[in-house]
Amino acid sequence: MRNKKDLCLKHFKPFMSKILAAKKIVISVFLVLGFISAFLLGDLKFSFDFNQFFPQGDEDIIFYTDFMKDFGADDSFLLIAVENDKTIFEKKFLADFHKFSLESRNLPYIKESKSLTTLFYPIKTSFGYTRIPIIHWNDSSRYKKDWKKLKKDGIFLNSLIDKDANSLVVALDTKDELNYEESLELIGEVQRLLSNNNLEEYHLLGRSSFYKAMVKMQKREVQVTTLVSTILVFLILLLVYKRITIVFISLFSIVTALLLFLGLLSLLGKELNVMASFYPVLMLIVGTSDVIHIMDRYLGELRKGLERYAAITITLKGVGVSTLLTSVTTAVGFASLLTSKSTNISAFGFNSAIGVMVAYLTVITLTSSLLITVKKKHLLPKNDAITKWPENLSHLNRFTRRNSKAILLGSLVFVVCCSLGVTNINTNYQFNESLPKGSEIANDFKFFQENYNGFRPLEIAILAKEDNKVTDLVVAKEIEKIEDLMNSNESVGNVQSMLTFFKFVNKAHHLNKEEYYKVPKDGKTYEKYKLEAKKLARSQLARFVDSTETKGRITATVLDIGTDSLLRIYDQFNSFIKNKTDTTLVNFKLTGKGLLLDKNSMYVRQSLLEGLVIASIIVGLLMVVLFKNIKLLLISLVPNLLSLLFAGALLGFFAIPLEASISIVFAIVFGIAVDDTIHFLSRYKQCRTSGLNQEESLEKTFQETGKALVITTIILFFGFMVMLFSIHQPSVTVGLLISFTLLVALALDLLLLPVIIRKLL
Repeated sequence: MRNKKDLCLKHFKPFMSKILAAKKIVISVFLVLGFISAFLLGDLKFSFDFNQFFPQGDEDIIFYTDFMKDFGADDSFLLIAVENDKTIFEKKFLADFHKFSLESRNLPYIKESKSLTTLFYPIKTSFGYTRIPIIHWNDSSRYKKDWKKLKKDGIFLNSLIDKDANSLVVALDTKDELNYEESLELIGEVQRLLSNNNLEEYHLLGRSSFYKAMVKMQKREVQVTTLVSTILVFLILLLVYKRITIVFISLFSIVTALLLFLGLLSLLGKELNVMASFYPVLMLIVGTSDVIHIMDRYLGELRKGLERYAAITITLKGVGVSTLLTSVTTAVGFASLLTSKSTNISAFGFNSAIGVMVAYLTVITLTSSLLITVKKKHLLPKNDAITKWPENLSHLNRFTRRNSKAILLGSLVFVVCCSLGVTNINTNYQFNESLPKGSEIANDFKFFQENYNGFRPLEIAILAKEDNKVTDLVVAKEIEKIEDLMNSNESVGNVQSMLTFFKFVNKAHHLNKEEYYKVPKDGKTYEKYKLEAKKLARSQLARFVDSTETKGRITATVLDIGTDSLLRIYDQFNSFIKNKTDTTLVNFKLTGKGLLLDKNSMYVRQSLLEGLVIASIIVGLLMVVLFKNIKLLLISLVPNLLSLLFAGALLGFFAIPLEASISIVFAIVFGIAVDDTIHFLSRYKQCRTSGLNQEESLEKTFQETGKALVITTIILFFGFMVMLFSIHQPSVTVGLLISFTLLVALALDLLLLPVIIRKLL
């Protein structure tokens, strides 16, 4: 009875024979598809949305989505900080800044604009309310007094003016969820308006500025990684095969696969996110790996004197199915990311899995068709001397046989050291690490981090209970407790709620004295001031209290101090809410996009482990089908699990925070590293089936498969090192981690794998 592999070959061989018979049609079809795909590249969509990082299905996401229906998104703003030499208290500068502040109200997608030159202190007089400018921008004689008052109050420091009075901020409230085109339009109009008002030193921060900068980075990353990867693959193939015909065939197939993949993404309307820079690298090096295994075997058969059709038939029979299996296992590795609750990670996994299979189908059909159209003399060098590869690989095989105990002991030490590294893994990720190095957005982010209260929004929802309202005095006192706690934390700033307006009214009734910036304790006075606040600032109050007055919000910004540090702050706030507030009157709940981004790190490890377990099971089942040997299955998992352990150890030893982007390292390593193991074991099993004994099988496996494993790993190593050209720091880190982990995976396959085979088989 034939085994499953034979059945697979039974169907695979006739299928490939038909394709090879129609080689000209196959090549023509790929040329047409490649041309169409190249045309579709112009329609590729790029996007950047913080929502992509949210843990989908989480209860906090559901709450936030519902809560924002009443209050709008908490990242719907654009901050414009304008600097002036030495001090902002210079008449011409303030006049230009004030003019810009007024004109910014008419910018597209703007709902409100405020700055210190357009805001006033309210003062209660016997004739009603009057207003005093916070900064008398047109009266230089008042500047000194204005600055003294600002410092004494402290209300606007580090929110609308920095502590050294070197810059002022215009805070714009924008339409919710601006898309890319709207963001480009808004930023363009802001920059035009700044230039018209002679304001050249400025910094922008907000959803629209991030959107523009990150999409620009993504486009740049795809272009650069594609170009550099292509050049790299060309040079390596030329160095290895020394025949331009082989290089052309290989590169044409690989680039065609990349074109087809990107064209497919465009056709399906897929939006490329911040991880799009990995697609060209993955497609080129995964495609190169497939090409090398086919090319190496085909050239070997030609050297034996076989004709082209016979050589390609044996090649496809020998490595076609194993290459299919390695492609499937690589795709499964990427598909394991579908367990992630982050949409950008799961989308990356899905798209990459598709890409791997596109690469396989393109390489197996197009490369084979191209090879048999080229005469033998154009593929083999004129002086096709025997290389030292077989001899060196035989030496390596003998080394593993003579030093098996030392290799096992070294592997044990390796496991212990890696385990220690894994225990040091942290998730204290800082958002600024995602920004393009040396870019305007990175510099702007740093400016706001150092001179203001940062960018990350923090919201606390206020939910009145029973018949209470959030505007009741008893509830207001509970809100004030929370605000005092937030203001006491040096990493939190710009705290605002409905109480902000009540405090201003109280202050206005006491000649604008800063000591009265607080909620009145007397119930009658509080109710009076509350009514006045509603009349004076009805639209502004609506941002903090809903129409039923049963829901409210406290808003703030938090410095980018790292995810773990922020989670500790959130725990502190939650503990205070639970133990220090009257939960019979009101509930407080932390929410907002900043918190949801931080919470995503909690899911990274969980979804990572779940995905790898599922991937291991699927890959294991595939290997059972291929090898029909449980021992071979278990043997195959050892070097690959150790590779993952090594990747985790690198994170721990080098204090690299584990976050969403970094987590893909494990899926990529597992998906790619297992390929070498499959090729090694597949060839070993073929040799054993042909009647060779164990040592003869290992010797032949090293000689015939070892070269391809080494070459593909070298290409993979340098392929991922291409990410050093990235301006996205997580991409650089991922590239380095994968490159060195794949080297370790190769070493484990060539050193540990044969030792285990000798011990267990």
